[in-house]
Amino acid sequence: MLLLALDTATPAVTVALHDGTDVIASSRQVDARRHGELLLPAVDRLFADAGLKLEAVTGIVTGIGPGPYTGLRVGLMTADTFGLALGVPVYGLCTLDGLAYAADIEKGPFVVATDARRKEVYWATYADSRTRLTGPAVDRPADIADRVAGLPAVGAGALLYPDTFPRVHEPEHVSAAALASLAAEKLAAGEELPAPRPLYLRRPDAQVPKNYKVVTPK
Repeated sequence: MLLLALDTATPAVTVALHDGTDVIASSRQVDARRHGELLLPAVDRLFADAGLKLEAVTGIVTGIGPGPYTGLRVGLMTADTFGLALGVPVYGLCTLDGLAYAADIEKGPFVVATDARRKEVYWATYADSRTRLTGPAVDRPADIADRVAGLPAVGAGALLYPDTFPRVHEPEHVSAAALASLAAEKLAAGEELPAPRPLYLRRPDAQVPKNYKVVTPK
């Protein structure tokens, strides 16, 4: 087994290789505006560092969000393209699940929150690092304060709103290494992974103007 994992659902552009037992190479760059520019060079460096060829990959793992439309689709389209070119399966995993899996919290429950912009967070609650209880959802932090009161929190979204999430733990950003490890664990156990379909949770920021007029040639 050789899994190529990637995620662009958050400001982090992250990639990793997993051989079914361990992560053998990984990288992460945080830049919310350069997902498309950074992802493929990161994949090239990953294989160079590992001394492997892309053709050795037996499966692709991609974070499916939730996340902003523009960034998220970069990873999903790249994963689909690799899967088609190599003739290998493409698996999806919730990005928040990857953060939960890597959380440095010994005992749950806890909450994972990423920045959804518009003064909102994408969030979910977990019984432990592998068991999601609720979500994912998108809300203003003040609107969920009662539901997450007293819970430790993980993620960049939690860091932005200390009044709602006063107990924040690492990691701040998702890593493809965690996604790859979680996927390998689930596949080894015979679990079926989600399809690589995006969890947008809301409409994209870009909208067609309401008074837009279509001009056709006479």
